Amino acid sequence: MAHGYLGDKAAHLARLKRIEGQVRGLHRMVDEENYCIDVLTQVSAVTKALESVSLALLAEHMEHCVVEAARAGDEQAGVKIDEVMAAIARLVK
Repeated sequence: MAHGYLGDKAAHLARLKRIEGQVRGLHRMVDEENYCIDVLTQVSAVTKALESVSLALLAEHMEHCVVEAARAGDEQAGVKIDEVMAAIARLVK
């Protein structure tokens, strides 16, 4: 079974590449001893960007993997629901 995010793989990789650049920028800001609030502002931006990727992946997982398991109607549906609930719990902590 293919993963649900494969349809948007290129977009996800592009977003992650931008986030990687933001994290390198954070490293540079600390190395250059930028003002604390400016660094924290950028940390917040990176956090929001990662949350956005997480939510997109979660939605794709639910639309693809969870729905597919529910249609099959076997015990996999319960397993997939448990997985997604655990993922949501991790995201909101």
